[in-house]
Amino acid sequence: MSDRFIYTTPLDPLAKPLIDELTFEYDSRYGSFYDAEGATKEMNRYAPEVFAPPQGNFLLLLRNGEAIAGGAFMRHEDEGTAELKRVWTHSEHRRQGLARKILIELEEQAVRQGYARIYLTTGFRQPEAVALYLTNGYSALFDTTADPETIRKLPFEKSLAFDAYAAQRAIAAATLQGAA
Repeated sequence: MSDRFIYTTPLDPLAKPLIDELTFEYDSRYGSFYDAEGATKEMNRYAPEVFAPPQGNFLLLLRNGEAIAGGAFMRHEDEGTAELKRVWTHSEHRRQGLARKILIELEEQAVRQGYARIYLTTGFRQPEAVALYLTNGYSALFDTTADPETIRKLPFEKSLAFDAYAAQRAIAAATLQGAA
């Protein structure tokens, strides 16, 4: 197996099969729960530019040239917080720890881009995602003993290891990218 990360855009043709499967999964779990447009509306909620540096990034994990997992982040409400979106493993490649690899790589990239905190929400019908975040150092910002169906959006946060040297490197890199 030759796995490798690439940073790209949600518009990359390599991302399409993964995004299509995620959209199908959202539809199968939630249907038109939120509105008649369902998962398609959710997947199109954010412009691709929000997942581009210096504010965000879009990651794919490729195996033999095919996207098998991915995820993204964008700037949250404050400059120091990145919001994770669309962490996903293709159904044929689950139970290999790939979502955890995506999570770790996105966290490291967020630090490189100057973020000190991660925020995210996951859906109430995604127990696998809840378990992923809880076992990887994320704090639930909701009552974990309550019925998830009554909460709906399940928010999490995590502080990232971020020292002064890393902050200086991130600011310098962002400044150089902005000047390009």
